[in-house]
Amino acid sequence: MEKVLYAIPAIGGKLSPHFGHSENFVIVETENNVITKEYSLDPPEHVPGAYPSFLAGKGVNFIIAGGMGQRAIDIFTQNGITVIMGADSIEPKILVSAHLDNLLESGDNSCGSDHEHDDNCAH
Repeated sequence: MEKVLYAIPAIGGKLSPHFGHSENFVIVETENNVITKEYSLDPPEHVPGAYPSFLAGKGVNFIIAGGMGQRAIDIFTQNGITVIMGADSIEPKILVSAHLDNLLESGDNSCGSDHEHDDNCAH
């Protein structure tokens, strides 16, 4: 059985459109493309590089986000975590289910260049 973990930065039980504003990370665990478990993790202090290493240490394979800065994307990638960007602000289980079915509609990074952001898009 192949276990895969997804992390979704959440606020109010839904994907947080701004990565740095998440209350927690919802972890959705899958085995053989079936969701088996869902739980919440409180994030460490929000400083550059903390979230990627924290989630990598928990065994996360994918992060589904609305938007984040390029530096955060690079650090996630360096930690072996695949970044899926531009997802809608809906329930984490729905996002993961859509990804498993190859139906997840991702869009532009909601932390695009249309306004100023720090490297973690924590506005």
